[in-house]
Amino acid sequence: MTPQAPVTVPLPRRAPEGAADTRRDADHARWYERVLGWPVAGGPPAQLVTGELYDVLELPSDAGAQVLRRPVATGPVALAGGLMRFLVAPGSAEELPGLLDWLEWGGVPLELSALGAGGRITAPVPPGGLPAGPDALVAGGHSPRGAAVWLRPPESGCEALLPSLAAPGRSAGPDLVRLVGAAATECLRARLTGLRRQPLAFS
Repeated sequence: MTPQAPVTVPLPRRAPEGAADTRRDADHARWYERVLGWPVAGGPPAQLVTGELYDVLELPSDAGAQVLRRPVATGPVALAGGLMRFLVAPGSAEELPGLLDWLEWGGVPLELSALGAGGRITAPVPPGGLPAGPDALVAGGHSPRGAAVWLRPPESGCEALLPSLAAPGRSAGPDLVRLVGAAATECLRARLTGLRRQPLAFS
């Protein structure tokens, strides 16, 4: 009886490292393009283009969390790492410096900025992909694994009601002045709280 050669069973095929992430990222990009009609660029990870349908007001997540607790109307709000991003009407980024001056915040060092024409942000995971709302905040006010997630998700057509300056012929939406005023106040509070927590340095 001749010995039979051992049968070799091939190992299960595995997708190349990162292929699942690339596929998931492409699915996310398609969701933004098909469901919301938002332009997406680059990737992975997919990038949302600012300055066309919306601008983005950006501030530290601890200050942003306090803004969300105030009775201030907002549009969609995203969390990415330690930053909170409030979607506002296009053109708001250009208005921010003058608006801060008008509100008497000019010259005050604030971690408050805006992205307008030519800007990009990492596309948050579409609603349902990761925890949203307060569940998206973990220790230190960050999102799980640093992923960009929606705290207040966008809906189709939400661009028409983003926070803006009052303008003739524009639908009444949230007031950009109130939002910027609240954001500036909470940015300063967060900064002062951080300074108080720092140990005193002696030379």
